[in-house]
Amino acid sequence: MAELVHSTAIHHLPAFITAPGQTDVLFNVVVAFMILAIFAIGTFYLRLHSLPETLAHKTHKVQYELVAVLGLISLLTHNNIFWIAALILALIDLPDFSSPLGSIARSLERIAGKAEKPSAPEPEALASGSAAASSQPRAEVRI
Repeated sequence: MAELVHSTAIHHLPAFITAPGQTDVLFNVVVAFMILAIFAIGTFYLRLHSLPETLAHKTHKVQYELVAVLGLISLLTHNNIFWIAALILALIDLPDFSSPLGSIARSLERIAGKAEKPSAPEPEALASGSAAASSQPRAEVRI
C-alpha cells in the first residue's frame, strides 16, 4: 500500500479512506443508515398525521368521519390548519343531538298514532312460535 500513496500525502491516512479497488465500508454503512432513516422518518410522519384519527377512533367519537377527512386533507395538501382542526375535534366531545331528537320524534309519532308497524316480528311471537300470538293486538301504553 505504500507504493499506492501519493508522495505529498500524509503517512497515516484516516480509516475512512480506502485504497483503490477495496470496498468502501463507510459508504455502505451510510447508505444502510440513510435507507433506515428515511423509512423511520416516513413512518413517524404518517403516524403523526393519523394521530387525530386514532384518538377519535379509540374514544368512539361521533365526529370520527370528519376527523378522518380533515386528517387526509392535511396529508395531501400539507396545510397544517386541517391537521390542527382534526386534532381539536378528536380531543373534544361534541354532544350527540341526533339520538335524543330521534327518540323525541318516535315518541311523538307513537302519541299521535302515526307510528308504523315494525317490520320485524314481535319477541313474544318468536318465543311462542305460533302465528296466532302475533295476530293478537297489543295493549298500547300511553304516557
